[in-house]
Amino acid sequence: MNIKQPEPFTFEGEGERAVLLLHGFTGHSADVRMLGRFLQKHGYTSHAPIYRGHGRELEALVDATPEQWWEDVMSSLNHLRELGYKKIAVAGLSLGGVLGLKLAYSEPIKGIVTMCSPMFFDNEEQLTQGFTFKARQYKQLEGKDKETIDKEVDELLEESKDMFSQLGDFITSVHDEVDQIYTPAFIIQAEKDEMINKESANYIYENIESDQKDIKWYKNSGHVITMDKEKEQLHEDVLEFLESLDWS
Repeated sequence: MNIKQPEPFTFEGEGERAVLLLHGFTGHSADVRMLGRFLQKHGYTSHAPIYRGHGRELEALVDATPEQWWEDVMSSLNHLRELGYKKIAVAGLSLGGVLGLKLAYSEPIKGIVTMCSPMFFDNEEQLTQGFTFKARQYKQLEGKDKETIDKEVDELLEESKDMFSQLGDFITSVHDEVDQIYTPAFIIQAEKDEMINKESANYIYENIESDQKDIKWYKNSGHVITMDKEKEQLHEDVLEFLESLDWS
């Protein structure tokens, strides 16, 4: 069975403001597509990449590294700059928020939104379960039988240990640098998030040095908050934050 592969998107708005939208681990551009369309309606251009190894069979992820994902994010930032946008904010879901925080202390950006973004690598079991679920789901779509799926998933988990180790190191490296962030920040956390340590949100809020920072908890949402019950409220809140920034 042919599975339609997701693609990056650029939704051009009418103004000169742009937002780089970053998806989560094992996710892809669909994670942030609705948010992108919403922002476009309000004049913002949005661009969402797909990091290497993502948006395909999970085997592709095993050989990818956080360094490559960082390169992909930098390429996407430069893509917006090449389109003529000098005023750029960043909003990232989960791993996308971690990558966004790294951008906030590495590059001049107007603001950073993190959504359910981990600061502690104490969730390897949950990540492995999510990774396994996505792998099974994809293989079922490919039409494989249960025995084949079980065998391939077991092999995949064995092969992915190094990738998970590198992911942990990357999260820890960003954790240790967030006090270098002075960019305006909006930290979003779902109360029903079972994927990460929710204390991550408080850690980001308390340790960044931004003069303008806010934190909000969403009581009826899970980890992929951009696609959950409170997504419309999330859209409005992100827009309100973006509108509050100094874009001059």
